[in-house]
This record gives sequence, structure tokens and C-alpha cells, in this order.
Amino acid sequence: MATTPIILSRPDGKGLAAGTLGLWGSTVIGLASTAPVYSLVATLGFVVLAVGAQAPIAFVIAFIPMLFIAFAYRELNNAVPDCGTTFTWGTKAFGPWVGWLGGWGVAVAGMVVLANLAQIAGIYFWALIDGIARTPEDALLADNVPLVTATGVVFIAAMTWVSWRGVEIGERIQNILLGIQYLALAIFVVAALWHFFAGTAPDPTPFDWSWFNPFAFTDWSGFIEAILLALFIYWGWDTCLALNEETKDPTRIPGRAALLTTIILLFTYVSVTVAAMMYAGLGETGTGLGNEANADDFFLAVKDGLLGPLGWVLVVAVMISAISSTQTTILPTARGTLAMAAYRALPARFKTVHPRYRTPSFSTLVMGIVASVYYVGMTLISDNILQDSILSLGLAIAFYYAITGYACVWYFRRDLFTSARDFFYKGLLPLLGALMLTYAFVQSAIDMYDVDYGYTVLLGIGGTFVLGIGALALGVVLMLIWFLFPRSKRFFRGESLNRETQILVPEDPGEFYRSVDGGRA
Repeated sequence: MATTPIILSRPDGKGLAAGTLGLWGSTVIGLASTAPVYSLVATLGFVVLAVGAQAPIAFVIAFIPMLFIAFAYRELNNAVPDCGTTFTWGTKAFGPWVGWLGGWGVAVAGMVVLANLAQIAGIYFWALIDGIARTPEDALLADNVPLVTATGVVFIAAMTWVSWRGVEIGERIQNILLGIQYLALAIFVVAALWHFFAGTAPDPTPFDWSWFNPFAFTDWSGFIEAILLALFIYWGWDTCLALNEETKDPTRIPGRAALLTTIILLFTYVSVTVAAMMYAGLGETGTGLGNEANADDFFLAVKDGLLGPLGWVLVVAVMISAISSTQTTILPTARGTLAMAAYRALPARFKTVHPRYRTPSFSTLVMGIVASVYYVGMTLISDNILQDSILSLGLAIAFYYAITGYACVWYFRRDLFTSARDFFYKGLLPLLGALMLTYAFVQSAIDMYDVDYGYTVLLGIGGTFVLGIGALALGVVLMLIWFLFPRSKRFFRGESLNRETQILVPEDPGEFYRSVDGGRA
């Protein structure tokens, strides 16, 4: 006989530190997760190589799907303020299989980017030491792979401890680290404009409104490449949604923080890009943004000419940006696996909350350990494979963001025509954002399949494709394995989490349900 769950009482939450974060703290963590300084360092040069003077409008266009998906996050969070975010919302909208894979997408993106961030933090730490203590005949410490790797693992361990120790101490540290990043970016913009107006810039290029002309792109493949690169630098703002159960107003603050974060990022990236173009120009030699030799680190190429003896400020800013994002990247993944365990989508151990610090202690430690093992393992196998896994990151990002957008439309499908607001914010805009990201996913996969894409060739095709699609396919395998365990049955039958499940949820949602025929809870 079929059973129908009946709600017996209001859940109390998962044991996290409720009421800790306000709008400011949530926004700071969202901004820190995107690593704004490092994101610009890693992408600005490549975007200019792809589209030239249209780089500013590329950042604006890439902002559009992020904004639309931010609306989806806000609306879903208002109705379902659960730290599982994409996992929880995907399950409520489409069922356990889609929801589980959405949660896996979040975990994969976090694990891969942690390896990248740790490597960057290690490289820039020793680059700073090289700049201070190195003599011309000394070998560069930043080129010492074992030293850099060990340093990166230390940074992961330190930020894992901060995340384990409590969200409040993490917020305080992020206030300082983010302040340093934005101070460095402000110094960069002011110095670049100063040199431009003083006539001392290496290639002073007057501002031109055509830089913001969306119809001036001349190459479609270059346009798509630039948009995909720009999408990456916005990624991370959703961390503030994963902390929704720890905010002072879980239904309102996280959504507002997400929207505020994306808008601040848009202004940041466009203003820095314009200043860089006015200072360095688009030339293919010297410090020009069109010089391929500068593409992977434009700040390092211009720091001495721009700031002279204070050039080390930009090195410190990139290092701090990577370290800062290391800590904030751990947060959403740990809370996502906590939620999955609470709903029986993972082993029960993952739902352990520290009795004093009220953090997902086991999930946090596992995240730090797995990221460290992945980073060291990929480095030992091949640095090229590590770099290709990082290039494939866009697939996981587009995958789970798109699931969130579609989930918003389907979850609210009965409300879409009750008002103009609901139609746009719960339906049209999230759908458009999801469709854009679906296209980005498909186009990225096609591009990555080419053997000339990235640094490796695996199985006769592009290594980036194999690693990106392979990581998502691994999630299918792990999900099927978990399906075989007895604890998983209530989740995959739609009993422990479904559209009617109350949020916030307790450690065991089943305690709040019984069957109408007296079946097991």
C-alpha cells in the first residue's frame, strides 16, 4: 500500500550556527569566494586575446546569465532556505537522481578549484620571497614544484582549520583579506589612470565607448571563448547561499547578498579592465594586453612599470586572493555534503556538526583532505593534467548552475502566472540563464574535445574533455554505488526529501514524518 508522508512538527535545523551572518558578512564571503584579484589575473589577458577591445562588453555579457541564475538562487532560497542549495532544490524539483548529481557538480567544482588555488597561493608566496631575498644567480623558489606543492597543502590545511573552527572567525578573516584585495585593485586602477593622464603609460589608449558595443565582435568563436572565460571569474558568489542557515534572516539575506555580490563583481571587473586597456593598450609586444606572453599573468608583467618599488603589492594581492578563496570554497562543499547526509543521500557521518563550533566538522575535514590528495596526486602524475582539470572546471560550473535555473522554473511552475514579478523572477529570467549556461556547457565540451585544446591528449581526444566529462560521469558511478546501500533507500524513494519536506530540516528528516498506515518513519 502506498504511503503518504504527514508533517508532524516544524524542524529545528541541522545544528549549524544560526543567526551568525548579516548581509555584509554574507556579501564578503560571496566576494571572497570568487577570488576577484586572481580571477582577473588568470583571465583578463586571455579575454583580450580572444576579442581585443571588446573585453569590457564581454564581461558585461557574461554577467547576464550569472544575474539570471542569481535570481533563481534568491527565489529558491526564499522558499527553501537549505544549505544543500542545488542538491536540495534539484531534488525537490526533479527528484533524487537529478538532485544528487547537482550536489556532485558543486563538490567537483570545489575540489578542482581548491587544487588550483593552492598552487597559485604557493607560487605567489615564493615569488614574493624571491623578490625580497633572491639574488640574480639564485634559482627561483617559485619554480620549485615540490616546495610549491607542499606550501599549497599547508594553505589548504590552514584554511580547512579556519572553516572547521567556525563561520564567525572565517568571516572576520575574510573581511581583512577581501579589504586587502580591493585596496590593491584600487591602487591598480588609480595608478593606471594616473600614468595614462600623465602620459607615462607604455601605450596610452584613450577610452572609447565602442569597447561596450555588443555588435562589434568580429569572430564568433572568439566571442564564445571570451564569454566562457568571463563566466569563470564570476563563479563563487553562490557560497553565500550555502551559508543561508547561518544567517540572521535565512530567507532574505542570502539572496540579497548573492545579487549584491554579482553587481559588485561586474563593476570591479569592468573598471579594472578599462583601466588596464587605457594603461597598457592592446599591443602584441611589451606589456600590451595582446601579448600572449603576458596572458597568464598580466599583473606580474606590468607591476614594476606601474608601481615601481611597490610592485610587490600586486603579488601579495594575488596570493591573498587565492588563500582567501581557498577557505570560502571549502564552505559550500562541506555544507552541501552535510545536507546530502541529512537527507540520506550520503553516509550519516557527513552530517556530523561540531558541538561547540557548530560547523559541519567531518564534511569540512574530508573536503580539505580530498582536495590535498587530489592536488598532490595530479601534480605527481603531470602538471599538464592538473592544468587541464582546471580548464575543465567550467563544465561543472555550468552544469550545476543550469540545474538550479531549471529547478527554479519547475519548482514554481504553478506560480508563474500569478503576477508579473513571479513570471520574470521565478520563470523567464532563470530559464534564460539556464539555457545560456546549457549552451555554454555544450559549446565548451565541443571545444574541449579537440586535441589542440588544453595541454594533454587522453584516449585520443582532448584531455580537458576527458577530465571534465569524466568527473561528472564519476558522479553517476558513485550515485549508483550509494544506491546499493540500505541507508540510501528512503532518499531514492523520495521519502527523506521531496517537495513537501519542511525546511530547515533536522539531522534526521524522517523523525518528522510518519506514514498514514503507521509505516516506519
